[in-house]
Amino acid sequence: MSNSASPTLLEGLSRALSELVAKTAPAVVSVHSQSARSSGFAWRPNLVVTAEEALAEDEEVTVILPGGDTAAAQLVGRDPTTDVAVLRIERCDLQAVTLDTAPVTPGALSVVVGAQEGRPTAALGVVSSTGPSWHSLRGGQIDARIELDASLKRSAEGGLALDAAGRAFGMAVFGPRRRILVIPSATIERVAAQLESHGRVTRGYLGLGLQPVRLDGGGIGAMVMTIDRDGPGAAAGVRQGDVIVRWNGAPIRTVQTLIQTLGSDSIGSVVALSILRAGEPTDLQLTIGERPQT
Repeated sequence: MSNSASPTLLEGLSRALSELVAKTAPAVVSVHSQSARSSGFAWRPNLVVTAEEALAEDEEVTVILPGGDTAAAQLVGRDPTTDVAVLRIERCDLQAVTLDTAPVTPGALSVVVGAQEGRPTAALGVVSSTGPSWHSLRGGQIDARIELDASLKRSAEGGLALDAAGRAFGMAVFGPRRRILVIPSATIERVAAQLESHGRVTRGYLGLGLQPVRLDGGGIGAMVMTIDRDGPGAAAGVRQGDVIVRWNGAPIRTVQTLIQTLGSDSIGSVVALSILRAGEPTDLQLTIGERPQT
């Protein structure tokens, strides 16, 4: 390759990236509260999706639109388990994003488009790893695990992750140790639709406070520390001090794994519990309820 060719290729890449950011910027907004700054994007002409963890609690939220205009925002709903929140603004002229659910592959270039004070920001990186669906530490189901190798400003959290063709494959958020994760488009579409309709994401509920304990014969059990007297556990006959040793015939791996099974589709299902009560085995049937709104 000649020396004269290299600048042309770099210039072409630079121009393409700039055009990609400029094309996406009308859909990306700044999200401000008294103590937090982040980004978001127009999921619908008057609905903005942003990162839930970057949204302050019980504070007024303002959205700074492309170009600098501001609009008060009303919280439609938030789901900490998937890091998705939806805001409503009294405007219907935002350029809504088309989210793409096609998979991405490691090594693919990615641009995260965020906003700061109504101006677009950009971070270039690569998809460092991908994986199957997983559960967050709070029990939310994420449709695919996508990690980015990119340097992201705090104010860009909640921005759009784009591939080289300009397809929006998710929302960039900070994971543990400031690792950049992407909440994939399929998760956003599923969760945002529930938040728009119900203001929250329904989850299964046992009405039990559980703590892991080691069993005498090896393995892990889940000891019942507290009981909601109006919850499914109490209705099934579970008592404080019981130790759950099997769930539908399978041993308990961790309490966290058990909690992660309580997704929306678990509501109404019947679970067979094998319990140790004062050292004696007993079996119960528990119908999973819907977690009360708090």
